[in-house]
Amino acid sequence: MMMEVKLWNDKREREMYENFSELFAIIKATEKLEKAYIRDLITPSEYESECQKLIVHFKTLSATLKETVPNIERFTDTYKMDCPAALYRLVTSGVPATVEHRATVAASTSSSASIVAECVQNFITSMDSLKLNMVAVDQVYPLLSDLSASLSKLSILPADFEGKTKMKEWLLRLSKMGAADELTEQQSRQLHFDLESSYNSFMAALPKAGN
Repeated sequence: MMMEVKLWNDKREREMYENFSELFAIIKATEKLEKAYIRDLITPSEYESECQKLIVHFKTLSATLKETVPNIERFTDTYKMDCPAALYRLVTSGVPATVEHRATVAASTSSSASIVAECVQNFITSMDSLKLNMVAVDQVYPLLSDLSASLSKLSILPADFEGKTKMKEWLLRLSKMGAADELTEQQSRQLHFDLESSYNSFMAALPKAGN
């Protein structure tokens, strides 16, 4: 008679293993996506969209698991995962290969690839924090301040660039509120919409390969 073997002893352990399973799946999916992109099996736009989603999910999950999984490379070694492309994309780079390529082109026009990557990361972090219901002024303000500062460093963006003006408007609005005050649901949705719109405008403003 076969005995049932449980991987967990309580609800907390069960949740931990479920998170491990999700992290495993994200890393594997990213590895497959990177290989598909290299082999031209998907278009750059399809790749970028899917890769961005995986990166956001990875950052959210790894933040949740930072105590149990402090080192992602060790996690992949433990579970015998051969995913070098995924580790580079998720851990080292943090942005899709298409964004890296555009950043390289942007660098040749007196802007820095690292600043482009910084802007992308600040956009993603700001949008992701709202999804996690981090809506207190002392949580939102530093993120928008970092985003505004990184956008200001990028010389290829005009002074009246949508993202710059909208972030300044939000920072001014937040500065008039108390640190413990929270955005209403309507304000949170509007801010997320403004961030998403500004992010799309930002990506469109980057020089395209071959231009």
